Amino acid sequence: MSFFNKLKERMFRSSSKLDEGLEALVEEAEDTAAAETQPAQTPPPEPTVQPTPAPAPAAPAADPEPAPKPGFIGRMLGRDDSPRRVLDDDMLERLEELLIQSDMGVETAMRVSANLAEGRFGRKMSVNEIKTALAQEITRIMEPVAKPLPLYGARPQVVLVVGVNGAGKTTTIGKLASQFREAGKSVMIAAGDTFRAAAVEQLQVWGTRAGVPVMTAPEGSDPASLAYDALARAKAEGVDLLMIDTAGRLQNRADLMEELAKILRVLRKLDPDAPHNTLLVLDATTGQNALNQVDIFRKLADVSGLVMTKLDGTARGGVLVALADRFGLPIHAIGVGEQIDDLQAFDPEEFAAALIGTDLQA
Repeated sequence: MSFFNKLKERMFRSSSKLDEGLEALVEEAEDTAAAETQPAQTPPPEPTVQPTPAPAPAAPAADPEPAPKPGFIGRMLGRDDSPRRVLDDDMLERLEELLIQSDMGVETAMRVSANLAEGRFGRKMSVNEIKTALAQEITRIMEPVAKPLPLYGARPQVVLVVGVNGAGKTTTIGKLASQFREAGKSVMIAAGDTFRAAAVEQLQVWGTRAGVPVMTAPEGSDPASLAYDALARAKAEGVDLLMIDTAGRLQNRADLMEELAKILRVLRKLDPDAPHNTLLVLDATTGQNALNQVDIFRKLADVSGLVMTKLDGTARGGVLVALADRFGLPIHAIGVGEQIDDLQAFDPEEFAAALIGTDLQA
């Protein structure tokens, strides 16, 4: 199964909510219009008593007329005979509500709706036409941020990975390391979340699977010291890519800020340009809280790009649109599952089609 098909299948929660909401809006308008065009019925006259005539023999029931079929030209042109609704202020307001429910956020939902109305306001549109226009507008917003993780000439290229515990940092590091290894790059991992034994063990499993060395330190030891030793070893061995995991204990931001600041200081003793990338891993199921996490980690570390995981477990996929619209940070990859190929480079057209529930345009 292609990654787009996986994405579309696993983001069905988001797309089905939008689909159902749009259909309800358009059909509601059709029902209202039909009711308004019905002629007013006058009350029947008072009944008068008449003699009861003898019953006449029943006439045979007529066969129901077949439903009219679309004409040849209509079929050739692929004419859409589905219900339509005028794109007016009320329709746009209801559309905004649907987008907000998909966690696109108020500002982004308003912007998407306003842009969709340009050149279409006052026109009658079907559900499919609205969905296609929405997908095009979301693609337009997200195209500028769809960028793969940049690879530089520096050896080793240091990638610092940050994010709250449970966001998927460890599996993201493992998947990226394995993919870069498959692409012919030499990779090393530093298990810098020394406070969580499970994170270290998980990285060791990925390292064994991918044939990538994983540097560890005793539980509770200084992560900055491990980062320094890992960079020194990576330089000595000519490694292409060094990926450093970090803790994500946001309940005590002061400690985490100091920890990250110390990691940066020791890395820059060996390489003034390190880290070359700082990836923030976000969990899609947190919805709008992802925006708060970006705000926090931009202050804690100089975040250069985003990876969003767990898009298969939420009806809140629209938050990625809000992130792109608000911050403009590069989105390097998205994840929809646990398998290595369930993390792929971000494609805005595929994402928009999966979020809205449309097919890719040819």
